[in-house]
Amino acid sequence: MMGQSAVFESEEFRELTAIARTMKEPPEEDGSLRQAWYINRARTVLSEREKRLGRKLTFCVVTFGCQMNERDSEKLRGVLKLAGYEESESEDADFVLYNTCTVRENANIRVYGRLGSLTAYRKKNPDMRIALCGCMMQEKEVVEKIRTSYRYVNLVFGTHNLHRFAELLAACLMSDEQIIDIAQQGSSIVENLPAERTYPFKSGVNIMYGCNNFCSYCIVPYVRGREKSREAKEILREIEQLADDGVVEVMLLGQNVNSYGKGLETPVSFAQLLSEIEKIDKIQRIRFMTSHPKDLSDDLISVMAQSSKICRHLHLPVQSGSSRLLKIMNRHYTKESYIALTKKLKEAMPDLSLTTDIIVGFPGETEEDFLETLDVVRQVQYDSAFTFIYSRRTGTPAAAMEDQISEDVIRDRFDRLLKEVQQIGRARSSRFEGQILPVLAESRNRQDPNLMTGRTSHNLVVHFPSKEDLSGSIVNVRLSESCGFYYMGERV
Repeated sequence: MMGQSAVFESEEFRELTAIARTMKEPPEEDGSLRQAWYINRARTVLSEREKRLGRKLTFCVVTFGCQMNERDSEKLRGVLKLAGYEESESEDADFVLYNTCTVRENANIRVYGRLGSLTAYRKKNPDMRIALCGCMMQEKEVVEKIRTSYRYVNLVFGTHNLHRFAELLAACLMSDEQIIDIAQQGSSIVENLPAERTYPFKSGVNIMYGCNNFCSYCIVPYVRGREKSREAKEILREIEQLADDGVVEVMLLGQNVNSYGKGLETPVSFAQLLSEIEKIDKIQRIRFMTSHPKDLSDDLISVMAQSSKICRHLHLPVQSGSSRLLKIMNRHYTKESYIALTKKLKEAMPDLSLTTDIIVGFPGETEEDFLETLDVVRQVQYDSAFTFIYSRRTGTPAAAMEDQISEDVIRDRFDRLLKEVQQIGRARSSRFEGQILPVLAESRNRQDPNLMTGRTSHNLVVHFPSKEDLSGSIVNVRLSESCGFYYMGERV
C-alpha cells in the first residue's frame, strides 16, 4: 500500500514548520512547534549524511498490535518522511522502527526475534539506526533487557512521549549512545502532528487515549495510562481537514470509545460527537472501536440507528459468557445484561454485524464457565469473533491468581469455541448473498489484479472484477457468492 500513501500535514503544522525555520533554538514549550523545529533539524542532519553516502536514506516501520498502534505508526512514518527518509518495505533500511504491543506474551517474543534478525543488516550498514517504541517499552523489565542485552538498539521510547518522536529522532541521528526516554504518564495532548496515511481515502482518528477500566487480565491501562479525551473541536477540525484531503471514511479510535468525553471540562458524550461528525459533508462512512458493553448507552444506539453514515458493524467484546468470571475480570456486566444489550442493538438495527473478543482459559475457568461462553456465542450469533488463549501478563491481578488452567484443557476449549464461531460466522455472513450493497473499494486484489477488493458497511470483504482502479470509490456491488468470510461480487 505504500504507493497509495500520502503524508498529511494540517495547515497549522505547515505554518509552524515555516516559523520553526526562522528559529535558531527550539522553543522550550512542549508542543507541535517544538517538534516542527526538530523535524527541520533532522532534515539537515540527513541531508549531510546523504551527501556523504551518495544516496537517499530509507526507513521501515513495523507495527505490532492494535489499530491504535497502526494509527501511531502513521504519525511516526509522517515524521520520518518529512525528515527526508524514503520508505522501504524491507528491514534492510537505514532506520528501522518497531512499534510494539504487549497485550500478549507472544508479541514480546516476536519483537526479540525480529531484533535478532537485524544482525546481518547491521554488519552491512554500520550507520543503521534501530528504534523501539510502543506499549512493550512501558514495561520496566523490557527496557532493562534492551539496555543490557540489545545495546545496538539506538532509541527506546514509550506510549506517553510518542508526540516527541521528531525530537528523539534528531537526538538519535546526532549520537551513537543508546537513548532511552520513557515517560510514566502522558502530558497534555499535542495536536496537528503530521501523519502518513496508509490509504489516501480513509484514516484512523484518535478521539481518546488510555483506559480507566483495569480489567484484571489486561495490561493496557498500565502501559497506555489513564483515560484522556481529546477536545471535540480538535477532533472535528482534524476530520474536516482529512475530508478536504480526500478521506471518505474515518475510524474513531479509543480503548473504550463509549466513555469518550467524561474527563473534558465541558463533557461531550460519544453519541453527541458522532452526531457532529455526521454533519461533515465529505465524510461518507464512520467506524469506531472499541466499545465497552458497560458504557454503551441508549443514546448511542439511537444515533447509530438513525445515521446514514455510521457503519452497520459493532465490535463489542464479551471476553467470557460466565457472569462469575466476568466479575473476576472486572468487566462490570453480566451474561444476562450483555445478551439483553445485543438484542436491543439488533432490534434497533436488524442488519447490524456484531463481532467480539473472547478469552479462553482465564484463571479458574471451569467447564461450566466455558459452556456459558458457548451459550452466548449461540444466542448472540456473531458475524465473527477474535478468540484468544489467556496470556498471563506480569503486573495484572489475573497473573497472580491461583488455578491457572492447563494447556491441554485450554487447547481443547479453544478448538471447540473456534469451530462454533466459524460455523455461525459463515452462516451469518452468507445472509447478504444476492443483495446489492455499497462497497468502499480499497485496493487491487493481491492475488488477482483483475479484481478490486473492498468492504461493505458491515465490514465484509468483497472481491469484484473491474478494469479501472476504483480505490477510494463507493460503488454498488451485487454479492453473488458467499465464500465463508468474504464475497465474490459484480459491480452494478
